[in-house]
Amino acid sequence: MSTTVSGKSGTWRNWAGNVTARPVREVTPASVEELSAAIRAAADEGLTVKAVGTGHSFTAAAATDGVLIRPQLLTGIRALDREAGTVTVEAGTPLKRLNLALAREGLSLTNMGDIMEQTVSGATSTGTHGTGRDSASIAAQIKGLELVTADGSVLTCSEKENPEVFAAARVGMGALGVVTAITFSVEPLFLLTAREEPMTFDRVTAEFDELFTENEHFEFYWFPHTGNCNTKRNNRSAGPERPVGRLGGWIEDEFLSNGVFQVANLLGRAAPAAIPAIAKISSRALSARTYTDIPYKVFTSPRRVRFVEMEYAVAREALVDTLRELKAMVDRSPLRVSFPVEVRTAPADDITLSTASGRESAYIAVHMFRGTPYQAYFTAAERIFTAHEGRPHWGKVHTRDAEYFSGVYPRFGEFTALRDRLDPDRRFANDYLRRVLGS
Repeated sequence: MSTTVSGKSGTWRNWAGNVTARPVREVTPASVEELSAAIRAAADEGLTVKAVGTGHSFTAAAATDGVLIRPQLLTGIRALDREAGTVTVEAGTPLKRLNLALAREGLSLTNMGDIMEQTVSGATSTGTHGTGRDSASIAAQIKGLELVTADGSVLTCSEKENPEVFAAARVGMGALGVVTAITFSVEPLFLLTAREEPMTFDRVTAEFDELFTENEHFEFYWFPHTGNCNTKRNNRSAGPERPVGRLGGWIEDEFLSNGVFQVANLLGRAAPAAIPAIAKISSRALSARTYTDIPYKVFTSPRRVRFVEMEYAVAREALVDTLRELKAMVDRSPLRVSFPVEVRTAPADDITLSTASGRESAYIAVHMFRGTPYQAYFTAAERIFTAHEGRPHWGKVHTRDAEYFSGVYPRFGEFTALRDRLDPDRRFANDYLRRVLGS
């Protein structure tokens, strides 16, 4: 047996360092059967169970004082079906490993987020997304999944098998069970041409509908305390492949976006009054560029500067008004914000508690450098987002509760009823889930 059980009560911390937990023990199962046994053993002891991936969530969605499941032995591709256009992968597989493996097979996911360090189950369970006019979140690309429930039984779910569980568990926050395998839709490897270009805030907001409509994937970053943005347009290309040069890529993506940006944030944390001047320099540091490459090399990029993040989805038609209100709030406040605000989009999907469930959505993400007080900024931003019936990302900082969610998610009761059926004793509960889903 390869299972690792640790009896010591160590402290677990997430990537950002803003969430900690002290589980009774950690278990690293090497098979679905061992995971089921671990859940049944926890039930016998009256302990809760939570699975944790790489800890890239900013909320306590995975925190537990019971049994912490680490899925790093549940990795790799189980099956690849070219005819059906699917790949089945173990839940602990990092997205980076999946992307590399698919590329070697001449395949790709249709859309991705902007980092690929998370596990596939952690990313999908919290609703991780990229940006897309027509192509949706990673969870929306799921065709089937395998779930170990509170009594240790294994459910396989798809549109045809346990469809009510499938509808909810694709973005389940660990509330319905522990995901052990995911089947994704894939397609033949394709090329994307990325066009990155500085643009003013006024122009981006005035032309947002046009930029959104004309591009398969459009996103932008606004630098607070400035009127400057960086935009990125990704569209499918017939080629030829023209990747970012090694030196140019290092200068833009490592030296400027990570190294220099880290130093700028350290300076801003030490001397907040200097942040507006630093922001003006940072917003002009990256130049326009165009390149063509395979999807994961275009969609994703390294993120080595650590931060804390809040992100809300609003109806797409409310994006410009919401963003202008956010800018006005920052401009008139004493806040000093050193991180850019990220804006992305997603089409409506049919996942019960997806942030894009039933409506075309736009995402506004606010960040603060790790170690910098963020509460005042996030509180003010959240007030604006909720005034527009925003839905917070399940893995990012927010203060909303079940009462709020029952008003912004028409299918909220459907999810909680399923939770009552699958986990009546709340084996997978924690403080976060009690707040957002109710007791």
